[in-house]
Amino acid sequence: MLLDHFFPSKPPPPPLLRLTRYEDYTLLTSEEISRALPKSSNTSAPGPDHIPYSVWKSVHRIKSSLLPSLLDPLLAHGFHPSSLKKALGIVLDKPGKPSYGSPSSFRIIVLLRTLSKILERVVASGLSAQATIYSLIHPLQCGSLPGRSTADAALVLQHNVESFHHLRYRVSTLFLDVKGGFDNVESPSLLSNLRRKGVSLYLVQWTGSFLRDRTCRLTFQGSPRSFAPVSVGSPRDPLSPLFCSSYTSPPSTWKSPGHLSSPTSMTLLSQ
Repeated sequence: MLLDHFFPSKPPPPPLLRLTRYEDYTLLTSEEISRALPKSSNTSAPGPDHIPYSVWKSVHRIKSSLLPSLLDPLLAHGFHPSSLKKALGIVLDKPGKPSYGSPSSFRIIVLLRTLSKILERVVASGLSAQATIYSLIHPLQCGSLPGRSTADAALVLQHNVESFHHLRYRVSTLFLDVKGGFDNVESPSLLSNLRRKGVSLYLVQWTGSFLRDRTCRLTFQGSPRSFAPVSVGSPRDPLSPLFCSSYTSPPSTWKSPGHLSSPTSMTLLSQ
């Protein structure tokens, strides 16, 4: 019941093609790993591998070429191995519930393998750079991009409101909270969008492999010790916000309020 509730079935990604080395891939550098590692806390709980980030930081400090040599073949061939797709689902009960006979009375914290999350942070850095180049996301997107924050979103909203007030328009703001946004990303549509926008082929292929055939082992008293297949849009990891933003971004070109002749406008802001 918990698996069906928290990981409902979704359309699977397209089948994996024969592995080939992509010519548009450039080798990882130790500097890229060095930028990704500090974003991972030593106190974060590890996944099924039980390897904390502090171990990988020590490894990288002693031999900086090791992690790039481990991760390079995966990106170069657009492949994410099944060993890195296993996750632990820690089941926690929500306090104050009158009954715990329903999955909605619990929440799950998913713990992924630390090596996989290091690779995901490296990919997120590369994909965020391409997201702005190829217009993968709305130009006013403020979340999940380096150098932008919620404060920028608030300033954009203030600018839009004041611009319309200057034109003597009445302004209304609509805030939307998308429930389960990450879980409802459909892989085929996301991959199609990435290809259409011209994202590097190795990133498109790796994304498809990353989202395919994931497994999770729920952890609670009396839980089975085996991993079960789960179908999710995008696991909650460093890449989830970018995948979700790219999936929901409209294909058309949006104009800023200064170029609008109509008194009606909708501004979508993401935290």
